[in-house]
Amino acid sequence: MRVTNNMLIMNMMNNMNNNLGKMDKVQQKMASGKKFQMPSDDPIGVSKSLKFNTDLSRIEQYKRNVDDATSWLEITETAVGEVGDILQRVRELTVQAANGTNAPDDRTKISSEIEQLKKQVIKVSNTKYAGRSIFTGYKTDKNLLDENGNYIIDLSSTEKSTYNVGPADDIEVNIVGNELFGLDTGNYGDDVSTTQKSKIIDVFDELLSGLNTDDDTKINDTLVAIDDTMDNVLSVRANIGAKVNRLDLNKNRLDDQTLTVTKLLSNNEDVDMAETIMELKVQENVYRASLSAGARVIQPTLIDFLR
Repeated sequence: MRVTNNMLIMNMMNNMNNNLGKMDKVQQKMASGKKFQMPSDDPIGVSKSLKFNTDLSRIEQYKRNVDDATSWLEITETAVGEVGDILQRVRELTVQAANGTNAPDDRTKISSEIEQLKKQVIKVSNTKYAGRSIFTGYKTDKNLLDENGNYIIDLSSTEKSTYNVGPADDIEVNIVGNELFGLDTGNYGDDVSTTQKSKIIDVFDELLSGLNTDDDTKINDTLVAIDDTMDNVLSVRANIGAKVNRLDLNKNRLDDQTLTVTKLLSNNEDVDMAETIMELKVQENVYRASLSAGARVIQPTLIDFLR
């Protein structure tokens, strides 16, 4: 086969372009810090990176859910704690009222304070987090109690709000109102589908009735109900604390997963800069060598050709 000068030049130009392309790819790797710029550079590596990035996005969503759920529970814990403090004060006032040495004016003052504490309990029952009621299950656009302490919502069909905080891991974040504020079952039995009065409010009303009628027996009887209600509040608060602790552990686990997946992603797609610099030097030398060889093939003048 006869090899012409044009063939030599074309082969030389192809080789130079190939070497230049290789050097350009290495320069792109250095500039971006990534091993591949397009899927065709490394299909398997790109596929792994997509999976790792998907995992990171999912973990970040779980972490946001954990943060939101924790905030919800912390608001709830504060509200439950306030109810406990109110009940403690009501108990103190009840013991004081049961003292037979009280003057009529003393019981009037006690009755007035208990009336205000009752209003505060109703206010706490309608506490909201980010515009959502925390004690109404998934019916977060509703209040729990009206101004008289009666339940507004149908408690028999109220489910709890949940957050997805991990793969197949959901946590209930709210306390349905009757779990904390109780139900006055005196008139309704166990039927919670009927709008009825909160047990805590019923205790307040019984106590106020006893104070207003000077019924010492009724006043003393409310002490037992107050103690039972306080025990329930403590139980609810402990349950909330356990959930907050669980979320803290979950957050730590998700942070560890973020570090692990981020490291895997970096190992998969980030370049070793020292190695890449060495690779660039090699490609530069190859390209310079091809330029030098090409200068001998492409003679710029007849005199250069005759040398």
